[in-house]
Formats: sequence, structure tokens, C-alpha cells
Amino acid sequence: MIEFLTSNFVPMMFTGLLVFLLMGFPVSFSLAATGLFFGFIGMELELFPSNLFQALPLRVFGIMQNDTLLAIPFFTLMGIILERSRMAEDLLETVGQVFGPLRGGVGIAVVLVGALLAATTGVVAASVISMGLIAMPIMLRYGYNRTIATGTITASGTLAQALPPSLVLIVLADQLGRSVGDMYAGALIPGLALVGLYLAFIVVVALVKPSWVPALPAEARIYNEPNGSSGHRSLLALLLLCAAAGYGWSQVHESIMNPWLEREMPAPGDEVFILSMTISAFLALALALVNKLFGIGLLSRLTERVTFVLIPPLVLIFLVLGTIFLGVATPTEGGAMGAIGALIMAGARRTLSFGLLKQALENTTKLAIFVLFILIGSTVFSFTFNAADGHIWVEHLFAKLPGGQLGFLLFVNALVFVLGMFIDFFEIAFIVVPLLAPVADKLGIDLIWFGIILAMNLQTSFLTPPFGFALFYLRSVAARNDYDDVVTGERIPAVTTAQIYKGSIAFIILQLIMVAVIVFNPGIVTGNLDKAAVVDDATVDDMLNNMQDLQSEENEEPNMDASGEESPAAGDAAPADDAAAPPAVEEEVDPAKALEDAIKKAE
Repeated sequence: MIEFLTSNFVPMMFTGLLVFLLMGFPVSFSLAATGLFFGFIGMELELFPSNLFQALPLRVFGIMQNDTLLAIPFFTLMGIILERSRMAEDLLETVGQVFGPLRGGVGIAVVLVGALLAATTGVVAASVISMGLIAMPIMLRYGYNRTIATGTITASGTLAQALPPSLVLIVLADQLGRSVGDMYAGALIPGLALVGLYLAFIVVVALVKPSWVPALPAEARIYNEPNGSSGHRSLLALLLLCAAAGYGWSQVHESIMNPWLEREMPAPGDEVFILSMTISAFLALALALVNKLFGIGLLSRLTERVTFVLIPPLVLIFLVLGTIFLGVATPTEGGAMGAIGALIMAGARRTLSFGLLKQALENTTKLAIFVLFILIGSTVFSFTFNAADGHIWVEHLFAKLPGGQLGFLLFVNALVFVLGMFIDFFEIAFIVVPLLAPVADKLGIDLIWFGIILAMNLQTSFLTPPFGFALFYLRSVAARNDYDDVVTGERIPAVTTAQIYKGSIAFIILQLIMVAVIVFNPGIVTGNLDKAAVVDDATVDDMLNNMQDLQSEENEEPNMDASGEESPAAGDAAPADDAAAPPAVEEEVDPAKALEDAIKKAE
């Protein structure tokens, strides 16, 4: 019996966990109960030491002191405040007016607003529900195909999973033992590429089936000029002016910033880009303010509206993500700045109230407690799991997979894809990822690359019928019964669950294409990361020789001339003035400078 338990302890633990979950217990309590139950069995049978859980209190305090996870409540608070301050409504209305005259324009607006909400709120539920309440009635009113409308809304809302400052990326970085900043940098290009895929799909639909994605009629364009013009020329002129200003700054950035920062090396590319975009944004905002205050008619109504609605969230994005990418702030500090910025934006929009702040703090606290309890439960589970050599069992299990790295990644993607349809990403991150990360690292898989693959895969599972969470979010706000449209007065049929499920299929295919691109082209992730300097043995020897040379030069007699002989004046008494002079300060050996010189020589 003991021998059977020893050889099958880990599978029995997973079976016990599954039983607790199927009985309906919360994930955190199921994890803790499984760990304690099998831990006490192991101690009773003397399979484990009697002090197995001795370090548990210290581990719990360590979880509560984790600075990385502190970013989660900050970004959650920022997202809830922005979502409750009606920012999504204004963004959808404004961007919809910009692209409305085009076929598929409202769909394009939904995708772009979904990306902006992802970069500011980072919460899938808030994005899907907001756009479902606002964009769905407009799309149905003007004859959008229902599968295209529902699929666009759900897919755009799930962009919050993969675009920084995603909570998924923060949790994955913590569980994989990698920097949140690197995880954000690695996710940026794949996330933007996915946005591009969505936009390309809508454009193709507009070309192939124009009746599915009609343009807004003239009466729906509310920001036309008194002379009947749409105001797009003014918007284009402002964009060109801001682009020219940003380009001009990029050309003079080093000449201005390097002396100010006392820096000799070239400026990083991301620093130049972020500051150039910031200069452009503030220029547009300044022109719009001048136009509004003095009524000079410099900008059209549409251009002025776009500037006042889009610039504040863009500046907030640059403030939060820019400081993280540049290394000025940690993700936790960036999240704190984002929360303060969201409060300022809500106050400026006159939507900040005590009730809104109370609701935002309550929801943030609930999420933080939810994450904390799952972490505590997974920690208890891991004590017993590691004592039973579970990590070795997992390694042996995956070692039998054919195909090496590729076979492992394909299996993991299939596993996470299925699990994501049933359980939340927090549970997957805290239960599954710690089991898979050591195996991935042992196979030589870059863990940042691995984390981005998982994040993109989890985003796909949010859309997958019948249990995709984004589908349920849209179902909760989409019309269940026929209704009379408040604008046209026409009878609008209800949105069926089958239409929501059908609409997600095309976007699931697009996301799976993106997952495949990341798997087979890791450079799309790792190419955006900072490269570590590679120092070989010859470079190290050269560095040590340089340090020895510097040390020997420092130890030379000050009275020796270049030929090595004593100076004639060495034996003479020093004059009184020289004796009173302070001794020269000897320059200390700088190991960092010696290493830098050695690397330059090696290059």
C-alpha cells in the first residue's frame, strides 16, 4: 500500500483537486484543502517530514510583501475609474464619427477603442460590457451583420489580455520569475499585430460583403461643419502637423537631452519614440485649447472633439507604459501613477464622485483578495506537491512528448486552450504555469516568449464557445428580446446566443494564426527585448589585464620619471608652498569602466 501511494502520490493529488472542484468548492479553498489533506497523509505515513508546513506563515507573508503583485490593484483601480467615468462612451462616439463615413467604419472604431481600453483599463469584462452597451445598438441600428458585430465586440474586448498593462502579463511575469517590464515589451508587437489582423479582417469584409458593414448615414454624423463638410481635412492637417513635430523632435532629441542628462551614449530608440509622441500629443492639445478658448476656427468640430477625447488617455498610456519601458518607474510605480492619472482625468471630466470612488475601491479590494487567496491556496498545494517530487513527475511526463520544444509548446497550447474555457486565467497562472515553467526552462525556451504565448492563448480561450467568458459578458448586456430603436423607431430583433457564438469563430481563427506566428517566429517577442552583453573568456582576460595595468600605474612611485629613474629634484626638500599644498587625489580604479573598455576592444 505504501509503495502504491509513493509511486502514485502526485496523480492522486490532481485527482483529489479535481474532485474538490467538481463538488463546487472555490479554487483557492480546493487547492489549500488538497495540499493539507495529502500533506497530513504523507506525514502520517512518514513519507514527508513532520515540519512540512513549518515555513508556511513566512511564505504567506512573502506573498503579501510581493512588490510585483502590488501592481495588480493599482492597474485595476485605474481601469475601473476610467470605465466608470464614461471614457469608453466618449471614445466610441468620437472614433465612430471619424471612421463612420467608411464601410466597416464602426467596426474599425470598435477595434481601435478596444485597443485603447486595453491599454488603459486592462480588464476584459469592463471592455466587453462597455462596448456591448454602446456599440451594439448602433451597429444593429444601421444594419451591421450580427455575427460581425458580436464577434468584433467580443474580440476587441479581449485585447486587454495581451496588450500592456494587462493583469495577465503581471501575473505571468511573477510566476515565471521574469521582469514585468520585459513581459510588457515582449507583448507590445504581438498585441499590435493582432489589432492589425482584426482591422484587416474588417476591411476585407467591407470589400467582399459591403452590405454586412454599411457606413453611417449622413444624419448620424453629428460633428459636421455648418457648411456641410465633415471636418476630416482639418483632422488630417493636424495629424500631419503633429507628425512633423514628432519627427523634428526625434532629430534634435540627442542634442537636447544628452547634455541635460550628461550622457554620451546614443539615446535609446524607445525613449526617442515616446518623447516624440508626447510632444505631438501636447501640440495637438495646445492647438485645440487655443481654438476652443479664442474661437478662432482653426480646427473643425470633429478635430477638436477627437483631440479632447483621445489625447488624455494617450498621455496616460505614455505616462504609465513609457516610464516602465524607459526604466524610470517600476510596474508598481507606473500603476500608482496610472491610478492617480485616472483620478485626475475623472475629475477633469466632472465624473468623479464619492460613490464612484467607493465602488472602484470595493471592486479593487475584491480582486486583490481573490488573487491573494488563490496564491495562498496554491502555496499550500505546492508544499505537498514539491515534497512528493511533483516537479520531477511533471518533467518525466513531458519528457515523453515527441518533437522537443515544438512538441511541448503544441501540447501546452492545447492544454491551456481547453482549460481557459472552464477556469479563470488567475487559476491557470497560479496552478498550471508553475508546473510548466521549469520544464520550459529546461528545454531552453525563453520564458518571456513562453509567457506571451500563454497570454495570447488565454485570450483565444476567452472567445471559444460554449464557455468563453467574453461571450458571457456580451450575452449579459445584448438584447434578449425584440425592442424599438430609440432613434429610428424601427423594431430590432433580439440578439441570439447562437449569433454571439458564430461571430467569435472568425476571430478565434485570427488569434490562433497569431499564436502560430509567435510560436514559429520567437523574434517577434524577443526582438523587442534589451540584449544582454555577451562576454567570452578572452574578453574577461582582457578586462583583468586592463585592471592590473591600471593598478600597476597607480602604484608607481610619484617621483619616477618616464624612464623609470628618480627625478633630480626628488631628494631636495620641498618648498614651503609645495608642502602646504594638498596632495593630489588619486583616481580610483573603476571596474565597470575597465569592463566597458574590454568589451569595446573585443568588439
